[in-house]
Amino acid sequence: MICNSKCFQRVTSGGKVRNRRRIYALVVCAAVLAAWCGDAHAAAPPGRPVEPTEAEKAAMAELGKRLKAKIAWSSSRLSGKHDIFIMNADGSDKKPLTKSDAVDWFPQFSPDGRQVLFARSKKPWMSEAYAYRNKQWDIYVINVDGTGEKKLVDDACWGTWINGGSEVLYSRNTGVYSMELEGGKEKLVLDSAGSLRGSQLQQPQMSPDGRNMAVTLRGRLRETGIWNFERKEWTKVGGGCQINWFPSGDRIYWMHPTGMGDSEVLSTAVKDGKPADPGAKYTDLKWVDLPGRRSHEYFPKVSSDGRWLVWCATIYGHDHDIYDYEVHCWRIGEGLDKAVRLTFHEGNDRWPDIYVMPEAKEAEKKAETGTEEENK
Repeated sequence: MICNSKCFQRVTSGGKVRNRRRIYALVVCAAVLAAWCGDAHAAAPPGRPVEPTEAEKAAMAELGKRLKAKIAWSSSRLSGKHDIFIMNADGSDKKPLTKSDAVDWFPQFSPDGRQVLFARSKKPWMSEAYAYRNKQWDIYVINVDGTGEKKLVDDACWGTWINGGSEVLYSRNTGVYSMELEGGKEKLVLDSAGSLRGSQLQQPQMSPDGRNMAVTLRGRLRETGIWNFERKEWTKVGGGCQINWFPSGDRIYWMHPTGMGDSEVLSTAVKDGKPADPGAKYTDLKWVDLPGRRSHEYFPKVSSDGRWLVWCATIYGHDHDIYDYEVHCWRIGEGLDKAVRLTFHEGNDRWPDIYVMPEAKEAEKKAETGTEEENK
């Protein structure tokens, strides 16, 4: 990996701000080079807290009235490694769930919200870029109160819950597997040999009905697409990565290297395991692209009720595990100017997941009613 002038793109002009960001970029580049050279003790910059503006504080407080939810994410702020953190939907009560000497990331709430599934590196430092490597990662689970941490799967990554939380789905380089939690029976779900040319299978996401699986391919193929189990057929969706399903199962969304900050979230309807309109124009696929300078988005996740989206965005840089990404939350369907930033820290924040409380709809209705009364 080479740190070139792109490391400094979108750095503002003007004195101390520009100089500080240049220094920060150099520190980040040094961390990248150390990791690239195989330094087992490399880490992301832990950074420092940043004070939100009064407007940002007010936006978080208002969101807390509307949304009763928990958000889990991976952050380097403790030590430069990554731990799993959890907070309320308004950004309050931030606390670490894990405090390991390894890299903990890709948290996923169980369907009942009581546990969080996550990946942990076997070495003190391992970049997300090496998520495909065999024998480098294990999958763990922990209760949302920080108790009961245990390893579920050896030598695996990209774990998610399926079948109502009775099984987990995960990757091992060119294979996707599932495992029953009761009994530990493992099954091969998909092998990329053949039509997928032995490509690495990243972030496999089972459709709600279990008939299809959305996957990001790397290695010999670099694309996103959907595997239909009945037809044993691959349908390419496009480029990009991090493809996933809406909980309704009739739409997908994924990251694409276009947009204001050279990334944005695209989305399209799906029918029978394929895009409903294969010839859809790019403008019809555009979904989420933040206005303003913090518009390099990644790690999108739609809530299980289909009403909220969490993701992270940064001003400069791209590497997922070292740059200053910040967690955002947005009520789907509203203007993107209503998106709320929830984290304010120079460390790396990535891969948020959201669990919406059962009482969330009633809380949102009360908040909206109160707002209507205030506006009369």
